[in-house]
Amino acid sequence: MFVVAVANTKGGVGKSTVATHLAAHFARCGHATALADLDRQKSSLAWLGRRPSDLPRIKGLDLSKSDAKIPKGVERLVVDAGAAMRGVAVQDLVKRSDVVVIPTLASAFDEDGIARFLKHLDKIKAIRKHKRAVAFVANRVRLRSRAVEHLEFFLAAQEFPVVAQLRDTQLYVSAAADGTSLFEMRGGRAASYVAEWAPLIRFLTDSAEAGR
Repeated sequence: MFVVAVANTKGGVGKSTVATHLAAHFARCGHATALADLDRQKSSLAWLGRRPSDLPRIKGLDLSKSDAKIPKGVERLVVDAGAAMRGVAVQDLVKRSDVVVIPTLASAFDEDGIARFLKHLDKIKAIRKHKRAVAFVANRVRLRSRAVEHLEFFLAAQEFPVVAQLRDTQLYVSAAADGTSLFEMRGGRAASYVAEWAPLIRFLTDSAEAGR
């Protein structure tokens, strides 16, 4: 089983958007996929509850429950991690995961949040020894804006790569309300936004193949 944790101790950075879209992608590719929710708001599980029955199936898991178990046969598990996680919880999540994806926004508050989260990660042996892949995703960006330029400069100084920049669009709002993803939207209106996911998907594919 290949496990992707979408995590950041800063709230409001789009973890649920990234997690639901990755789960939808894996399911569309034919993998037996589960989406686990560790966030108090349970946004990912609510999205899953709205998901149309004619779309590829994704199993939902509430990992905040002590008796939660991952079903047999799951090939891809995406974890929407809670913003309120602290040191022990972060360590446990990373131990379970193959890849940690860190969404972030272009703001000074988010940079402060990243700095705190990276301090948690730096204490984990598997991270220090590069036994877990870690990557940033710049979310809701406005291309060529001063804020994005500042974020790029900040992230370039970090140890982990920025693998994707996702522009802001109301299409994500629509997808969240419908229990779908941009990957599943008909017509060409989402095509340019879908293309922005390609580097992240390639990063995850390479990581999964390397772990075989």
